Amino acid sequence: MSTPTIRLTMAQALVKFLLNQHVQRDGAEQPFFAGCFGIFGHGCVSGVGQALQQYPQLRYYQTRNEQASAHIAAAYAKMKNRLQTFACLSSIGPGATNMVTGAAVATINRLPVLLLPGDLFSRRNVAPVLQQLESEHTQDVSVNDCFKPVSRYWDRLNRADQLLTALPEAMRVLTSPAETGAVTLALPEDVQTEAYDYPREFFEKRVWRVPRNRPDETALSTAAEWIRRARRPLIVAGGGVIYSEATALLARFVQRTGIPAGETMAGKGSLHFSEPLNLGAIGVTGTFAANRIARGADLVIGIGTRYSDFTTASKTAFQNPAVRFININVAEFDAHKHNALPLMGDARVAIEELLRLLEGFQVGGGCREEAERLHRDWEAEVDRIYALRHQPLVSQGELIGAVNELGDPDGVMICAAGSLPGDLHKLWRARHPKNFHMEYGYSCMGYEIAGGLGVKMADPSREVYVLVGDGSYLMLSADLITSIQEGYKLTIVLMDNQGFKSIGGLSRSLGQDGFGTRYVFPQDGGLPGDRAGAAVKALPVDLAMNARSLGAHVFEARTYDDFARALREAKKIDRTTVITIQNDRYESVPGYESWWDVPVAEVSEMESVRAARKEWEKMRAQERYYFQK
Repeated sequence: MSTPTIRLTMAQALVKFLLNQHVQRDGAEQPFFAGCFGIFGHGCVSGVGQALQQYPQLRYYQTRNEQASAHIAAAYAKMKNRLQTFACLSSIGPGATNMVTGAAVATINRLPVLLLPGDLFSRRNVAPVLQQLESEHTQDVSVNDCFKPVSRYWDRLNRADQLLTALPEAMRVLTSPAETGAVTLALPEDVQTEAYDYPREFFEKRVWRVPRNRPDETALSTAAEWIRRARRPLIVAGGGVIYSEATALLARFVQRTGIPAGETMAGKGSLHFSEPLNLGAIGVTGTFAANRIARGADLVIGIGTRYSDFTTASKTAFQNPAVRFININVAEFDAHKHNALPLMGDARVAIEELLRLLEGFQVGGGCREEAERLHRDWEAEVDRIYALRHQPLVSQGELIGAVNELGDPDGVMICAAGSLPGDLHKLWRARHPKNFHMEYGYSCMGYEIAGGLGVKMADPSREVYVLVGDGSYLMLSADLITSIQEGYKLTIVLMDNQGFKSIGGLSRSLGQDGFGTRYVFPQDGGLPGDRAGAAVKALPVDLAMNARSLGAHVFEARTYDDFARALREAKKIDRTTVITIQNDRYESVPGYESWWDVPVAEVSEMESVRAARKEWEKMRAQERYYFQK
C-alpha cells in the first residue's frame, strides 16, 4: 500500500512542517513557532520567501538586521520560558554570517532559536555564485560552517528529502530543556526550490512534550541530609528557577527552611525583592549581603545556574575551606560543576521533593537573623543610591532608580551590555519573575532594542523599558523601526556616556587610563585617555536626532527632574519612545566585596599598570578549585 504524498518544494515543506509543531508542558499546549523573521536576498527569496508568501499562517516579519532578528527571537523565547520561539531567515553570504552572533547569544543562554541561512548551490556547476566563499581544499564548505561552534544542532540539506530527517532532530533539540539553543539548518538556494513527494503524515500535527524530570531518589536523600547538617547554607538561584516556573515554590522553600538566597543575572526575579531572605545579586556584580554570606557558606545549593565567573567572582566568592555544593539542574554538564552532588532534574520538581524531605527543618545558628539584617542593610544602600541627586550630571544609579520606581511595576526592564548590567543587577528591585530581563550569558552589545521588541511581542500587555548606553545603541538600533512598523511600543532609555563607560572604568582600574574608550576627536596623533576633567573635543553626535529620524517619539532630558517627567509622559505616547540623557561616566555604583579576574600585563613601562598587576596577583591567589569532601 503506497503512502499518500504531497508534492512541494523543500522550502514549502519546511514552512508547512513548522506550522504544525506544538509544545506542551503541564497540560498547556501552544504552537511552537510564532512566526519567521528575515531579510530576503537572492539566496532565499525564491525558496523560503516564496513558501512564506504561499503559507501566510506562519507570519513573516521584516527586520532590519539579521543579527537583530536572532536577538528578537531569543528574547521572545526567554520571555516565553523557552516554550515558543521564531525562525530566522537570511540569504547566503553576509546575511547569514550576520546571524552568527545571534546564534551564540541563543546557545550560550540556552534559548531555542531556529536559524535558516541560505547556502551555496548544492549542484555546484555555477560556482562561484555571488557571495560564495571559495576554498581550494574542498567544495563542501561555506560561510555557514561558521555556525557549527555556536549551534546546538547544525545541518546542511543538500537534498530535498533530507528535510524528513533533519526537521525532527531540529525539533528534538529546540524543545529539550537541557540541550536547547540555536539550531541551524543551512539551505542551499537551489535545493530550496526543488520539488519532492513528501509523505502527508509528515505534516500532521505533532506535540512535543517538555518533561519535568525527577532527580535520582538516592541523590535527593543525600542532599536533604547535607542540608540538615549544614551550619551556613546558601541558595544560588539561576535562570532555571524562572524557566521551570519554580519561583513561588522557591519562596516557600526559603521561608520554611530559613536558608537565604542570592540571585544570578539570569535568576534575578526568582524571589520578590522584598523577601527578607533574598540577599539580592551575588558575585562580581553582587550585593554586600549576598557576598558576605557566600564567603562563609559551608553548603551552596545551586538551582538552575551554570556558575559563570560573574556568579563565582572568578572562583573567589566561596572561601569556606569545607564548602560543598548541591546542584539542581536539567543539564548534567552544569549539575556536576564544582564537583557537586548532582540533582539532575527539573527545578520545580526537585524543590518539591526537598521540601518533603526537609519537613520541619529550620537552619540554626542565627543564619536567618543575619540574612534578614543584611537584607535590610542592603535595601537602605539602594535607597541611598536612588536618592543621590548627583551634580552636575545625573548618575546612572539614580536613573535606574527612577525607572524602577516610576515605571510600570508589571513591566519588563531589558538590558545586555556595558556598565548598566552590573548596576542593574545590584540595584533593580524585581517585583515579578519577568521584571528583570538581562542578556548576560554573552553580554552582547546591540541586543537591547531588538531584545526589547522580542519581549514586547511575547507579552504586548506589559510595558517594556529598554535601558541602553550610547555604545550599544550605535551598534544596533535599526530595529527601532521594526517596533514602530509592527505597532509594538518600547520605552527606550538612552544613556549618553560619550563612549564606553564600562570599559573606561575597567581600563582605569587596570592602570590604562581609559585608553580608546571615549567618543572624542584624536589628539596628537591618537586617542586620549579617560581622565575626568581632561580637555578633549567631543564628537558632534546627536542621539536624539538620530532616534527621531527613525520614527521614535523623543524626549531630551538634562536633569533628574527632566528625566522623571519624561518617564511619566512616555506612558501616554502610543509608539516607541526614546528618552535621551547624558549621565556622569565617572560616577559609578561601588563594587561590594567581590572581584573579577581580568589579567593585567605582567611587565610594563607604565607605573600605573605595574601597581595594578600587584593588586591582581594578590587577588588571583584567592581563586580556588572545589573538591567535594
